[in-house]
Amino acid sequence: MDILIGIISTPFLWVALVVLYTIKKGIYLVPQNRGYVVYTLGKYDKTLSAGINFIIPFVQTVVADRNLKEQSLDISSQTAITKDNIALELDGILFMKVTDAGAATNNVTDYKLSVTQLAMTTMRNAIGSMELDECFQSRDAINATILAAMTEATAPWGVMVTRYEIRDINPPASIREDMEKQMTAEREKRSVILTAEGVKKASITEAEGLKAARVLDAEASKAEQVLHAEAEKEKQILEATGKAEAIRLVAEAEAAALRTIGEVADTAEGKSAVTLKLAEDAIAAHQAIASQSTVVLSDGKTGDNVSNTVAQAIAVSGALKLPTAAQSTEQPAQ
Repeated sequence: MDILIGIISTPFLWVALVVLYTIKKGIYLVPQNRGYVVYTLGKYDKTLSAGINFIIPFVQTVVADRNLKEQSLDISSQTAITKDNIALELDGILFMKVTDAGAATNNVTDYKLSVTQLAMTTMRNAIGSMELDECFQSRDAINATILAAMTEATAPWGVMVTRYEIRDINPPASIREDMEKQMTAEREKRSVILTAEGVKKASITEAEGLKAARVLDAEASKAEQVLHAEAEKEKQILEATGKAEAIRLVAEAEAAALRTIGEVADTAEGKSAVTLKLAEDAIAAHQAIASQSTVVLSDGKTGDNVSNTVAQAIAVSGALKLPTAAQSTEQPAQ
């Protein structure tokens, strides 16, 4: 016990403890993505970066430890009035990072709170410049407006806002009902338009089909008429050829008959036969006239002519029969 009291009362021990404490106060190991703000005699001096750093104990002091990583801040729900006087409940999320630890410590009391308040104010201003429909349709534009305004405002604080997103936009219940009705009406309108367009396209397609069918029918009818005309033409040509051939054959037959008659009539017997034929025709003609009428007009010479013709016919007939009789008388003699 006496030895322990003696060691504690030794001045060298106290000096050693003071030296070790002083050395400890002068050495700082700064982690990655951290910034230690150093004041010298109450005045900003420098920012310690990652790694081992030395300061003057009791003269220089680390007053702040800033996180240099990108951080996210929730923007709590708030009410904003649109340009057409509609109250909206909306919230968002903000992404930021400290780029200058000294400015974030010296130029603003609480940079996170300041950035959050600035985001809420900027969001209300952006919503106030738009109507309700624009707020729902232009979220990207609102986010870009808020980000641009905050980037300019937070630069002196050593803070950079990297991104801002609106999460929810909640209109009043009455507005939601009206919007649902409007959406229902819009869907019905689109349905009617699509149905009408479908009917229109179907009608156009049907009309085009009918047109094509009529064109094909007309072409087919035309082709059929052409074939019928050609067939009729061929038929007429064949009939004409047949008639011409028949006429030619009849003419040749008549010519041959006339040649035969002429050759026969050139003989004595032929002349007699022609005279007999003429007499028979004359007698038949007179009989026909007599049978058609009870009165027969004559020039006074007709009777003589008829008598002469009959006489000549009998003579010719007898002359023609004479050889036949001679032949019959000669046969027994043989």
